[in-house]
Amino acid sequence: MTRRLAQVAKKVGVSEATVSRVLNGKPGVSDATRQAVLSALDVLGYERPTQLRGERARLVGLVLPELQNPIFPAFAEVIGAALAQQGLTPVLCTQTKGGVSEADYVELLLQQQVSGVVFAGGLFAQASAPHGHYQQLAERKIPAVLINAAIEHLDFPCVACDDAVAVEQAWRHLVSLGHERIGLVLGPSDHVPSQRKLAAARACASAGTATGAGTAAGELPDEYVERALFSLEGGQAAASRLLARGVTGLVCASDPLALGAVRAARRRGLDVPGDVSVVGYDDSAFMSCTEPPLTTVHQPIEAMGRAAVEMLTAQIQGGSVPPGELLFEPELVVRGSTAQVSRNSLR
Repeated sequence: MTRRLAQVAKKVGVSEATVSRVLNGKPGVSDATRQAVLSALDVLGYERPTQLRGERARLVGLVLPELQNPIFPAFAEVIGAALAQQGLTPVLCTQTKGGVSEADYVELLLQQQVSGVVFAGGLFAQASAPHGHYQQLAERKIPAVLINAAIEHLDFPCVACDDAVAVEQAWRHLVSLGHERIGLVLGPSDHVPSQRKLAAARACASAGTATGAGTAAGELPDEYVERALFSLEGGQAAASRLLARGVTGLVCASDPLALGAVRAARRRGLDVPGDVSVVGYDDSAFMSCTEPPLTTVHQPIEAMGRAAVEMLTAQIQGGSVPPGELLFEPELVVRGSTAQVSRNSLR
């Protein structure tokens, strides 16, 4: 007991006597200090006293699929800061290959009686993935917000960047540079944002903006679409297949995929952007520092993250937030990985 008091007191920055008063339900402690002590108990893994277990913790789960893609640490930073401003403590749950699953994290968060959960880029965007843990949250009426497009029938509030507009901006940019053979590097076929990007590209092609040589006007050839895992290596493999088919411009569904495409071009002895133009998606950290600096579609991370927290806190405070998407407008950031198509590339 003494060790627990000391650890919690150190975590909160108060005396052990103050922690003891909170645990024993005695007066003389401010509400803010009381909540801080209870949150510290949760974070340190201690069970609350029986009389306090009925109160939901001031913790919020932040579930991310990975941290290698810079977009997810960026979301974590924005969301964490916004939660702190609301007196809530984020609990970061990052999946690792062969490690704790998203469903396992949800179970752990429920055991800690979290106030809510924010998912950024999770299994909710994949149609063939398991979704039972989302249903579990809904049944227990735990507030939750999704960041990124979700599959149908998941009735949680959702914040997303407009995938269709993002592809339209990238596609029109490449067409304005003279590219006629434009390829797509997307995520898995059951990935909803990738499905939306593909639909938008087909719409651009049907509008007559660009078609492959020898194809019917207004069609996007299936051979100009490749799918990959969201990694640099996946982007490299997919882009290599597209380059072998003669594409001169690549629209990629993430910045790591785009960097993989740049590597694939160089491995084939091609220059970026002299021979091949590459467009990424996210505008994550350091994309202006790559060689060449990456042309990419910017997601408004700050606005999206804060909107997600506003939706979550509204639910925590007993308000209602309509299910469905809040779409944010992307912005094309033109840098050095795109250029006018070369005459040799058109042959």
